Amino acid sequence: MLSNRVYRSSVQEVLDLSIEQQLSAMVAKHLGRTRRQRPSSEERSWDVSLPLIAEDLKTVGLGQIEMLIEYQLPESSRRADVILSGVHPETGADNYVVVELKQWSSATLAHHSDRIVRASGIPDEQLHPIDQVSGYCGYLTQYVEVLHDRPDAVHGVAYLHNATENSVSALRERPPEDSGRMFTGEQHDEFLTYLKSQFAPDADTGAADRLLQSAIRQKQNLFSFTGAELRAATQYSLLDHQKLAYETVMNRVSLSRQADQKSVVIVTGGPGSGKSLIAASLLAELHRDGYRVRHATGSLAFTESLRKFPGKGSTELQGLFKYFRNFSDAGKNDLDVLICDEAHRVREVSTNRFTPAAKRTKRPQIDELMAVARVPVFLLDENQVVRPDEIGTVKAIREHAVRSGYLVHHVELDGQFRCGGSAEYDEWVRRLLELRVGGPTPWPGDPRFDVRIASSPREMEDFLRDKNSDGMTARMAAGYCWPWSSPKEDGTLVEDVVIGDWSRPWNLRGDRAVGDAPPSPLWATDPRGFGQVGCIYTAQGFEYDWSGVIIGPDLVVRNGHLTTVRQATKDTTLKGTKKDPVSDEEFDVLVRNIYKVLLTRGMRGVVIYSVDPETREFLSGLVNRDLSVQ
Repeated sequence: MLSNRVYRSSVQEVLDLSIEQQLSAMVAKHLGRTRRQRPSSEERSWDVSLPLIAEDLKTVGLGQIEMLIEYQLPESSRRADVILSGVHPETGADNYVVVELKQWSSATLAHHSDRIVRASGIPDEQLHPIDQVSGYCGYLTQYVEVLHDRPDAVHGVAYLHNATENSVSALRERPPEDSGRMFTGEQHDEFLTYLKSQFAPDADTGAADRLLQSAIRQKQNLFSFTGAELRAATQYSLLDHQKLAYETVMNRVSLSRQADQKSVVIVTGGPGSGKSLIAASLLAELHRDGYRVRHATGSLAFTESLRKFPGKGSTELQGLFKYFRNFSDAGKNDLDVLICDEAHRVREVSTNRFTPAAKRTKRPQIDELMAVARVPVFLLDENQVVRPDEIGTVKAIREHAVRSGYLVHHVELDGQFRCGGSAEYDEWVRRLLELRVGGPTPWPGDPRFDVRIASSPREMEDFLRDKNSDGMTARMAAGYCWPWSSPKEDGTLVEDVVIGDWSRPWNLRGDRAVGDAPPSPLWATDPRGFGQVGCIYTAQGFEYDWSGVIIGPDLVVRNGHLTTVRQATKDTTLKGTKKDPVSDEEFDVLVRNIYKVLLTRGMRGVVIYSVDPETREFLSGLVNRDLSVQ
């Protein structure tokens, strides 16, 4: 039986498909993956590992247990290899074992850590398998309704069937727990005993149905999570490379004190990969442990929202949130850790035209940020660089760190937790904007994320207003292609964004509310923000349930491809100055990055409207789903 999130199979079906050499083909077909002439490493893993588990279950009389293969975690692109579903032999209650299958033949621990692993044949550091599968268990109990109050019903196992006890002996330093334990090939008998202790040999228990049909609990937004985490440790589970990034920083912080060794940690990932969740988790834990730690961004909107919501009512907590420019006069190693979130917004220098002449300096901002902390952490997405003076790239950060004699650690996140966890949508946007080779493709559809095309801005606004009325959050944002006026003397806003007979004002520029409009930094989080059109500078770094994106005349389709139009922008920063103009090539990249950001703010869905008729028709041909479809 198939479902949207998993390949559901019986033990006997797995064994039969394996004999027929059709197992990996069936799993790949269900997941919608095109098979290549040569099987991928993942497909080879299915062919080797899944029959081993099935044979083990059959051996101990558990042939009726259901196997949920490649189970997709809710609101995430991450998948558990297998979830075994049945009932407990003593209690008769629904019981689940999450199994992470590893092909590793040997592995050892990274220096001074019991949670970071180096495995044979894999170039990058990995999270300890116990922590990986334990994170899956924690995530399931947090968000799957039927499991939320029954954490005792979910257990985790990492099965390293190619490894011996000697070849992974170092990994035993990490103690097992009910949500995470590890077995090797040499422990086959122990593994069989464990399986038998978890399940009764009953058939048709309904446990798999109850898991697959369960309601999913709504996630906290970033600000609610950060506020809760700063006041008391939560049970939120970072997953896979998120947890690896977290542990990498914590490891380097420990070493920085013991060995007086300065390290730079770079964490990269696309929208919704969890960079800000990692930043919040690190900030809270380090602050609780008494470290001198600060969180910094280059965004007025983002930092002010962090101060207003997570830091509400506490001067101490509000003081944890800074701007990149605040460290221009700081002393060397004044902090233990500086967490630079949205680090793609690091500027060339901290000073600007408003800085008094006596205080102006040509010192690189990146040098200030590295010098101030024993462990500077940079979390970034290079496809979110949207201004010509933003230089936050992996290359720039790494080169400066190496020149300064600092060790560099880079963790690349590979998950998607925004846009309904749809990796398909993220890929579709990249292809649409030609940030990925291959060019635009039809939207394949994904039940986790809704993509709609509007025929007019009024239709978009009405649709999003209904979403707001239903208790969801929704915002409209646009490319900066219209003038931006100051409020009128009577406090009303000028409706600068004019499209046919529809017009709306931009969000406010300043940090004070005017009339019913919230201040600029709070446009994305204050309910009153729905009445204005946001821009890249107020939308970047935020998320809401539904995102409306107006593609202006600066990005149009011609001959089947999106092309940028320099003359259409009203953003003077994208044009540069006579002395330092922005090249056509740089302008093209920046505009595509801007729309990449705007198109990936939604958690549940996106509505797209283009002012250009040819572009609108092109998008409708790709998506084939307008706002009238329910």
